[in-house]
Amino acid sequence: MDKLKILIADDHALLRDGLKALVNDQPDMEVVGEADNGRIALEQARKLQPDIVLMDISMPELNGAQATRQLKRISPNVKVLALTAHEDNSYFRHMLEAGASGFLLKRAAADQLIQAIHVVARDGCYIDPAFAGKVLSNFIRPSRVSADRTELSEREAEVLRLIAWGYSNKEIAGQLNISVKTVETYKARLVEKLQLTSRTDMVRYAVRRGWLQET
Repeated sequence: MDKLKILIADDHALLRDGLKALVNDQPDMEVVGEADNGRIALEQARKLQPDIVLMDISMPELNGAQATRQLKRISPNVKVLALTAHEDNSYFRHMLEAGASGFLLKRAAADQLIQAIHVVARDGCYIDPAFAGKVLSNFIRPSRVSADRTELSEREAEVLRLIAWGYSNKEIAGQLNISVKTVETYKARLVEKLQLTSRTDMVRYAVRRGWLQET
């Protein structure tokens, strides 16, 4: 079985060592490179072509968003999982807009990191549940999408926002008091209307609409 190739980009050596030990302890992952600033992270990712970069948001030379944006232009298949100690919604938006596929707080448990890597590797989008819970009550609730030619119903918009926040079909059904089958129907409509084929696409769409901003 081919192992997931991981590049660790963080300017704190102690954290890199901890992440490296954790990742290399997994049977299906291996660390292929390290970087202590954004510019080196970009160079290493270009040369090594890892499957996933664990990208610190606050780094010298290039910050995480700058490095991610440049990396996705030159190596679009390399996925980025953002790591941060900051629980500021603006960091989340900037990283997703730059092309990151996941966002994890550094205080997360080790098993959350491994889960996040697996989700991102499967072309999914991972949002730290602690972060999502902190700001969920503050995000904007638009009744329709006015910036696009395709308008969504209020319920379609609600479903899309909850998908963007990482909720499962069952959790969305509970939040909106509808059946799981109905949630699946709404998701199918969203795919047809907006051509959003993955959770990552839906998250980025929600970011562009300003739905994940703090009030």
